[in-house]
Amino acid sequence: MKKLFGASALALICIAASAQAETINVLVEGGGEMLQKAVAEKFTAETGVEVKFTVVPYQGVFDKFSAEIASGSSAFDVVTIDVVWNAKFADHVDDLSTLFTDAVRKDLPPTLLADATVGGKMIGVPTWANAEIVFYRKDLFDKPEEKEAFQAKYGYPLAPPRTWQQWRDIAKFFTRDLDGDGKADFWGTDTIGTFSEEWMAHVLQAGSPGVILDHDNHVIIDNEAHRKALEFYIAPHCTDHSVPENVNEIGWGEAQNLFYQGKTAMMKFWAHAYKMTPADSKVSGKVGVAPMLAGDAGIAAIPGPWYNVVPSTSQHKDAAKKFIAFSIANNALGIEAPLGLAATNSAYSSYASKPGYEHFTPLLETLGAPATQGRPMNAKYQEIVDEAVLPAVQAALTCKADVGDVLKEAKETIEDILN
Repeated sequence: MKKLFGASALALICIAASAQAETINVLVEGGGEMLQKAVAEKFTAETGVEVKFTVVPYQGVFDKFSAEIASGSSAFDVVTIDVVWNAKFADHVDDLSTLFTDAVRKDLPPTLLADATVGGKMIGVPTWANAEIVFYRKDLFDKPEEKEAFQAKYGYPLAPPRTWQQWRDIAKFFTRDLDGDGKADFWGTDTIGTFSEEWMAHVLQAGSPGVILDHDNHVIIDNEAHRKALEFYIAPHCTDHSVPENVNEIGWGEAQNLFYQGKTAMMKFWAHAYKMTPADSKVSGKVGVAPMLAGDAGIAAIPGPWYNVVPSTSQHKDAAKKFIAFSIANNALGIEAPLGLAATNSAYSSYASKPGYEHFTPLLETLGAPATQGRPMNAKYQEIVDEAVLPAVQAALTCKADVGDVLKEAKETIEDILN
């Protein structure tokens, strides 16, 4: 039988077949798989490298990756992690600085670049980002009688709030007793008492150089901006009575449900919720969106990005890095997923003018605002929040504690944690 291939040609065929059969394993939570599925399919089609997702609950990503690190080996080539874990895992992932080309850097909000940098290296590439923006009831804001009444009472036109004072005024204006029992049953907004990120956004709006810690890890939770922001945050509850009373029982889900059920006129919420407004909710087709509020330092928010990292123990690092580079280059593919999120400015801009994506313009303005920045890059961040920050917010929401004393006590607790 005639030989069809020489030894060198056969070797090349084997190498090509091996490359086509290569598989990378990605550890991710459920929403992250949805946002990356389309780009993974395209990557496989163009490179032959298969992408397999291991999907676990949110906390499962942290727990499973931590267990892999402790074992000294990893079954995963890419892990998609929440930004709050960046500092925790920084010593256990590869430096991805080479993936941050000039084009990539120019296409990302500065805060996402800053949050990717830990210990002098770029530990991950953002795959999607989110931030709180303002949601409001267009049907109420557009009513001529409401506009007239608001103008008469406050001396300026009713419009989506841009400032702290406008937020408070509008929240008070719309808080009402609709059933006539002497108690409010429709509120201007809500106050979240089970998470502290919303208050942190106001800290940045007030002009603080950071939240909780400065860039040298000095504790600044008792500075003037933190105090002003906390006084503003508790005012709708303690002074204006323009929110439901059970603030320490209200988290993101409860706030979202109040708005969807038609019980609040406004909420500050993560932008993705705009696209996910239930069709059968009382506010369907009535939701307007605006950028996050502005304080003395302008618009600011605490972003919620997720990053693709490559574990130091990955067995397929080259393929993993190619996938991550491919993902950021094709970032807009995730927008068609239910969560509808991306990381790059160009991805968001490509959809911003399409019906149903009206939230992208205020999201871009909020993410790109000069005062917007992330949470402290500290491995003890979650402990700091659990033991000091959230208790401080909740103490202030009792309306009995002195805000200055609350923040001073929080500072002492944080310094104990760090020392």
